[in-house]
Amino acid sequence: MEMKQISVFLENNVGRIGEVTRVLAEAGVNMQAISIADTADFGILRLIVNNNEYAVKALNDAGFTTRETSVAAVEIEDVPGSLAKIMELFQRSRVNIEYLYSSPKGGEGKAVVIFKLEDHAKGMRIIQDCGLSAVNLSAPLG
Repeated sequence: MEMKQISVFLENNVGRIGEVTRVLAEAGVNMQAISIADTADFGILRLIVNNNEYAVKALNDAGFTTRETSVAAVEIEDVPGSLAKIMELFQRSRVNIEYLYSSPKGGEGKAVVIFKLEDHAKGMRIIQDCGLSAVNLSAPLG
């Protein structure tokens, strides 16, 4: 299942994440997952939202630099070892995981893990072939 993540490039200054969340709120965009990686000078805010089109337009109009990237979201049991099993599948198949983060959007007793895979197509085939539950957290507004 194809899902796009939005990356927002930010200076590492007080209030920049708050500005992003304000812009998204004013655009009526709901965040489904969020992660930030930073250095001393800049950060990359990674978002899964309910409407990429609205979010990217609002962020770009507000002067932010954005990029969309394909990611995979998998719903797993919220028990010890669930993530380790998926990691083993990718390792055995020689699929490199560039990074991952999670979302609170899983069902009862479930967690959702979002993967940025070096070879997205191969990773998605593994997810499908192994019967894992791929989810799309970025369903457009209705």
